[in-house]
Amino acid sequence: MMNFGNFLGMHLLWWFFWVIMLIWIFATPWDIPGRRTKKNTPLDILKRRFAAGEIQKDEYEEKRAIIEQN
Repeated sequence: MMNFGNFLGMHLLWWFFWVIMLIWIFATPWDIPGRRTKKNTPLDILKRRFAAGEIQKDEYEEKRAIIEQN
């Protein structure tokens, strides 16, 4: 008779390892654990619009004052 006790235990551990790895790779492709993503605040969006020339200086300052009040 052959003893498969040790082989079966290691075999199950490898299956468990690969299942966890596949879940980690495919379930979180965009949000990698430990990586911080910066959220755009309303002030950041306003600054970007001003820099792109979409709004004028007076409109920028008016909206910035409104945002900073909140």
